Amino acid sequence: MTTINTQAASAANTATSTTAQSGLGSLGEKDFLTLLTTELKQQDPTQPVDQKDMLAQMAQFSSLSAVNTSNVTLSDIAGKLDTLISATKANGPGAVV
Repeated sequence: MTTINTQAASAANTATSTTAQSGLGSLGEKDFLTLLTTELKQQDPTQPVDQKDMLAQMAQFSSLSAVNTSNVTLSDIAGKLDTLISATKANGPGAVV
């Protein structure tokens, strides 16, 4: 029989309600580390989590962080291109911007 610590359950419920309210995009590194440490505290010492699974979770989070950074950069580039296109249209095709 598995015993569930109410503190861990509360942390999981808080994370779930945060996700439900604002989507997965609002979760950050701090949230991931909180969930990871809670998972480590609550695991059964006789059956620890497989290291491969933990590394896979960390790699997924790292990839997600990189994708989010890329999205921000691409959005910034798109905004600058839109500004450049607008300036080119306003000044005519042969004008120097």
